[in-house]
Amino acid sequence: MTSVSRERPTAAARAEYRITELDDPAVIRRLLEPQRAYTAYALAQLDPRMFPRNKWYRSAGPNGQALLVHSKSPLGNALFALGNATALDAVLSLHPGPRFSFGSLMLEHKAIVRKYFLMTRPQVMLRMTVESDTFRPVEADAQRLATSDIAAVNRLYSMEGGPTAYRTEHLNDAVYYGIYEGRDLISIAGTHVVSGAERIAVVGNVFTHPRHRGQGLAKATTGAVTRYLLADCDFVALTVEEENAAAVAVYRSLGYETKCKLHETPVVRKEPIGVVSFVRRAIAGWRGRGEGRKVVTR
Repeated sequence: MTSVSRERPTAAARAEYRITELDDPAVIRRLLEPQRAYTAYALAQLDPRMFPRNKWYRSAGPNGQALLVHSKSPLGNALFALGNATALDAVLSLHPGPRFSFGSLMLEHKAIVRKYFLMTRPQVMLRMTVESDTFRPVEADAQRLATSDIAAVNRLYSMEGGPTAYRTEHLNDAVYYGIYEGRDLISIAGTHVVSGAERIAVVGNVFTHPRHRGQGLAKATTGAVTRYLLADCDFVALTVEEENAAAVAVYRSLGYETKCKLHETPVVRKEPIGVVSFVRRAIAGWRGRGEGRKVVTR
């Protein structure tokens, strides 16, 4: 049997990536704007109400740069990644973030992200967007939901194992519309994030009771949310599974257009305690001590 030796990359073949924490919204906005459809959620995080809750990291090296964002909201932790996969590998090695998060990733990031996380929903998603001049509204009896509807919201989302711990702040900080049949909420649509300052919003959490599907209720609630948002936002986005043809057709009928593909998935950090990334940060900080940043070799 002939053995095959795998040569380790030489020091000369390896590249240095410099990791910097960013705190200037104008600098970050310039990185996000060229891919506005994909970066919609991250752009909304520049809102002054949300910006202080987030951590923004840029990784730059000879193969390109990446932006990594760890954000917090009433709905939980979120991870957003943009840019070169190798540069993303460098920054994730230092700043993987919380143990549990919800990731928004480019398709080319999948292999790198799987080094650090378990991806529980790795299917391909479509990012669709709509603006005022392309929106096609629909007349419906959907109503704006308030904190008094919270029990009905939790009952509906629990029908197929969805989130059941919505609190009043979730409705206060977002835009939700629903349709009732008697006392029962049977269809709902809402938002993941809304920024009046950035004039951008991301629609999500669209759900209809299984017994009431196929009646146009998802179109009605999504249309109501979209109409409300476009009164103050220039740009509204949502994400849907590529293979969910029925949902894609509904959103297209409202005027949404597919702009890009991505992964949106809950992620679970493989290294539970974070000791490894802590040690890596210490080493990277020592290597970049003369520059005021961290240096990682990839």
